[in-house]
Amino acid sequence: MLGERSDQRGIWEADQLYLDLVGKDTFYGLLASLRGQLFRDADVAELYCPDNGRVSVPQSLLATALLLQTHDKVSDAEARADFDIRWKVALGIEIEDRPFAKSTLQVFRAQLILHDKVREVFEQSLRLAREAGYLKGKRGMRVAMDTTYILGRGAVKDTYNLLADGTVKLMRALSAVEGVPVRRWAEAHGYKRYVGSSVKGETAIDWSNRRARRRLLGQIVADADRLLELARQAQDALDADSAGRQAIVDAAELLGQLLLQDVKRGGDSDGAGDDADGDGGVSLKEGVSKDRMVSVHDPQMRHGHKSKSKRFDGHKAAVVVDTESQLITAVDALPGNAADNLGALELVEQSEASVDVAVAEAMGDTAYGDGGTRQAFADAGRKLVARVPGRPNRKCFPKDDFVIDLLAGSCTCPAGQNTRTIVPAGKRTDSAGTVYRLQAFRFDGAVCQGCLLRSRCFTAKGMRGRQVLIHPQEGLLQEARALQQSADYDRYRQLRVVAEHRLARLEQLGIRQARYFGRVKTKFQLYLAATVANLTLLANQTGVVGNPGNNSDGVVTIAEIGGNLGVDHHPLPTWMLAWLRSPTLALSLCPTVAFRPAF
Repeated sequence: MLGERSDQRGIWEADQLYLDLVGKDTFYGLLASLRGQLFRDADVAELYCPDNGRVSVPQSLLATALLLQTHDKVSDAEARADFDIRWKVALGIEIEDRPFAKSTLQVFRAQLILHDKVREVFEQSLRLAREAGYLKGKRGMRVAMDTTYILGRGAVKDTYNLLADGTVKLMRALSAVEGVPVRRWAEAHGYKRYVGSSVKGETAIDWSNRRARRRLLGQIVADADRLLELARQAQDALDADSAGRQAIVDAAELLGQLLLQDVKRGGDSDGAGDDADGDGGVSLKEGVSKDRMVSVHDPQMRHGHKSKSKRFDGHKAAVVVDTESQLITAVDALPGNAADNLGALELVEQSEASVDVAVAEAMGDTAYGDGGTRQAFADAGRKLVARVPGRPNRKCFPKDDFVIDLLAGSCTCPAGQNTRTIVPAGKRTDSAGTVYRLQAFRFDGAVCQGCLLRSRCFTAKGMRGRQVLIHPQEGLLQEARALQQSADYDRYRQLRVVAEHRLARLEQLGIRQARYFGRVKTKFQLYLAATVANLTLLANQTGVVGNPGNNSDGVVTIAEIGGNLGVDHHPLPTWMLAWLRSPTLALSLCPTVAFRPAF
């Protein structure tokens, strides 16, 4: 049953007694001042039984604890509500209260994720910004988009140990159905070596010997194939809707995907026979398979590239930022191997819905400057400002040196020659999977052969003239290039940097490393970090939060504690004030505060 906090505040609660001690101008003081505004217990009433069961810890208190956990970058076990006076002030509880256990936070987090409530937590920060008048947007918002990488939580292993992990996962599902420990099951079915620390580490072979490596791979693949057959037999004996059968199916699909992505059957690339080395005719595939799974512990992790030389394994964080207020208005967690512009239009629309302000312009870097993304924004009636990727430096004239007039249907080359001849030029598939039939302007071969600039224009032999490809979104790209060359573009470039600043703030709050397995839970982490970033920014801009602390040395005196409990705060009797100001009581109430004598 839902537990609710009373609107009546008690005089013994920490935010009443020690708010000045902790500091109104701190993040903890901010949360204390927003009590009853940021989170309300009734927001998640549908998750609880209305009239039966044990009364829960108020969800408004737990939601505040999740923000404190994100701000201080602590785990569930390190949550400081039991002993840290700052947390007690932010939560609005009494000094001696121990409001929740570690498991309570875990269950509450699971409920938020399961019922997709975490976005509502994030949108509360935007609601406060609107109510404070910080989000104006009378003429529409200008938003900037950007992405950064998130290192996955799962262990990344090579093919040998990856297949072994997949084998163990399927063995666990099979042993659970039979009701025996996985180690006993493995020994009974000939899979004992897979329940050790590492198959690759415990195998005594010469790793510089290619044949020895292939023999080991052949043995692992043969074991996996046999295990998949055992899994098929076990599925037939179980009910179609049983939980055990579903666990076996999921684990078998995972192992099958690992085999398909990394293993080549029927000989190796050098043309050896199917079983020339006694390896069952299997070998490692060359290169990296598309959408390759890199971890059994987190199957949603992917290989990603931040640049040509910098690689990572995990996910991507995509953000949309209001360039005027610098508030984060939308976030998403993308696959690590996804293009930065994936779902860009949907994020802008989500941003608009979250703040209830129309988006007038959206800005991004060159990753958002492809034709497909521009076309999607144009079809939605939205303006996208993103730099068109530059052309590589080559000996021949690039396409940018040709003047293409789409209205007249003509193309003029650097030598002044003009053509209206348009010919088919094959097909192209963009990042969204849309297939386009391409066309190109073709210049007369005889004219090109006699041109003095021919050697700088193209190197093809024969009598064919130069061809200039017409991009499917040629008109949109021409408009973008014209804007890039104008004086107004510098203003857009300066505004777009705001997104990078917000990503840096999210990195400070710990999003560089995923705390949980799976993209859904990583998105939960991203939402909480964005909420904390918005709240601290809102407080700083409105003058609520400044430099924490009142003393230059950060030490609080006993006399100052007594001052915080004075008549100005509570009209208490003289004898009670004297008792509250006693050093013994102060030390017992504030175990985490350093004291020095007031004399």
